[in-house]
Amino acid sequence: MMAILLTLFTPLPVSGSDQKKVTDKHYALIFGTVYDPDGHPLYGVKVKIRRSTEKKAKWELYSDHQGEFAQRVPAGKSDYIVWADLKDYKLPSSKHLKPGTEVTVHIDQEERSDIGLHLIW
Repeated sequence: MMAILLTLFTPLPVSGSDQKKVTDKHYALIFGTVYDPDGHPLYGVKVKIRRSTEKKAKWELYSDHQGEFAQRVPAGKSDYIVWADLKDYKLPSSKHLKPGTEVTVHIDQEERSDIGLHLIW
């Protein structure tokens, strides 16, 4: 009976596919805030992120009530382009915003990069 219990609780070696799951937990974080031209954070702005080597956005997300957004990206050396998509965005004041400049983010490894997206009139 004791031999059966020891066999049941003996740890098994980790297979190759299980090791991949463990390494998938390594990531970098792009954290940012969207600001209007007066420096106030903006809620509900669509933010797009793509690798600098690609043409289309790989990630799309929205700024929260503090104007903030955060996106996990793979760890390792890479450059990312971040911009605001204002296609369907309307301010209550009916003023028209423009996206401003795209921001390039360089990631080297597992790290956090903080940026600001500053919109213009």
